[in-house]
Amino acid sequence: MNFRPRQKEEPEINLIPFIDVLLVILIFLMLSTTYSKFTEMQIKLPVADVDAQRDYPKEVLVSVSAEGVYSVNKQTVAGRSVTELAQALVEAAKAGKESVVIINADASAKHQAVITVMEAARRAGLTQITFATQSTSNGS
Repeated sequence: MNFRPRQKEEPEINLIPFIDVLLVILIFLMLSTTYSKFTEMQIKLPVADVDAQRDYPKEVLVSVSAEGVYSVNKQTVAGRSVTELAQALVEAAKAGKESVVIINADASAKHQAVITVMEAARRAGLTQITFATQSTSNGS
């Protein structure tokens, strides 16, 4: 019987095949990102200054207080009806149908007051409406 201790072979990690696989993956990723870049639609974005981008004559600011009082471009509207508000919007819309109505409604204003502004804008022919909000990260 052969009772001599055998020499244990030290396991060896061959890194060359691992590096080859990583290089193939790297080449594949480089080629695929380059390919996808050529298949995208080529557009050139306009450059504009932030202050010049805002076109103030196209904006109509409508404020709604918590009590339901309306003001258009900081001018208080006498009544609370849709017709009176629509007339005020027509007079304030200097850019005509291209004007954007910005609704600044108090957080505690009634939902009906905001709907009234939207209906008045529709009657005035102003279809672009947006809402102004306040950021929640104001430190309070």
